[in-house]
Amino acid sequence: MTYRREEHNWIPESDLEGVSVDTLAVRAGQIRTGQLEHSDAIFPTSSFVYGSAAQAAARFSGDEPGNIYSRFTNPTVQAFEARIAAMEGGERAVATSSGMAAILATCMALLKSGDHVICSRGVFGTTNVLFQKYMARFGLETTFVSLTDMDAWQSAIRPETRMLFIETPSNPLCEVADMSALSALSKAAGALFVVDNCFCTPVLQRPFEFGADIIIHSATKYLDGQGRCVGGAVVGPNKLMEEVYGFLRSAGPTMSPFNAWVFLKGLETLPIRMRAHCDNALELAVWLEQQPGVERVFYAGLESHPQHQLASRQQSGFGGVLSFTVKGERKAAWAFIDATRMISITANLGDVKTTITHPGTTTHGRLSPEDKASAGITDNLVRISVGIESIDDIKTDLKRGLAALAE
Repeated sequence: MTYRREEHNWIPESDLEGVSVDTLAVRAGQIRTGQLEHSDAIFPTSSFVYGSAAQAAARFSGDEPGNIYSRFTNPTVQAFEARIAAMEGGERAVATSSGMAAILATCMALLKSGDHVICSRGVFGTTNVLFQKYMARFGLETTFVSLTDMDAWQSAIRPETRMLFIETPSNPLCEVADMSALSALSKAAGALFVVDNCFCTPVLQRPFEFGADIIIHSATKYLDGQGRCVGGAVVGPNKLMEEVYGFLRSAGPTMSPFNAWVFLKGLETLPIRMRAHCDNALELAVWLEQQPGVERVFYAGLESHPQHQLASRQQSGFGGVLSFTVKGERKAAWAFIDATRMISITANLGDVKTTITHPGTTTHGRLSPEDKASAGITDNLVRISVGIESIDDIKTDLKRGLAALAE
């Protein structure tokens, strides 16, 4: 078959090997229509028509490929799925309505009542609630362990263990997991190793290269990068993704065509944004360590971070999220946050705009006091998602917070 570039993706799937992630972010997955548009097309339609009843039957039965209904087949969504799969180096991606929907779909598709999950304590608070409260109602038991304590992971393994789930770096303390060691442990146990790659994205970290079976994304964060849409993605081998796709087709927590189009636009600038986030975050972390009102800074780019060397091996950059403890308790942390003027007080992260939040009462607010303590979520902890504004302006705004601590 003759390859005609005006009819196909700029990079044929067979030619993706060896292509830079920077190029994949811009070019992978694009499907041009007969209009030969340069930018990705958006298909805001609920359904698709067929040439005959026989063709409709063939589409629904799977005998003929093609679009059926936008809950589970839409060209714009498929373009996003192809692009993020290519960037992660995975066989297939399945797009979801949110990052939490990606985790839910993975569990519902690949686990069953009686199975056991081991999850790191250092995860997004809602992830903890999903496993601990809601998945437990369906007979799924979860053990939470320290992300960095390999003995705890080994001790938690049971005959019925079917999944190891982590975020690395973790939210909000930026702990870093030894993915190769956890992958070996999961394979020995016959369990799936699932990595939430939200903080680093495929630009900075590629978990499949360290033995991950499945990668989870909240596309809401860095993949979009501008706080416009909510979405998620699950990336992995075809066999597993077919199960995840089957759940989404039946249950419906799928991505809308418009959101997929927005994420495609976000991916185009992801590499340059991530490098800018990293540069600002590292400079800010070094600066915060020197401030008298700050007790401790949590950022893997700092040499003081206990997993700094591990992060340097696994990541090509240290990301844009950091956290720190201020001298004092909750009152001091809130005073610091409230004194800022430019920085957005919001729990979202991964935005070009710098954001600040108090994890103990926002992102991890639903955890019990005991769970907060075990996860290291203290009342004086502040998290910052460092944007791409001038680093001098970010520092100037945070000086207002530091001044409030001194009052």
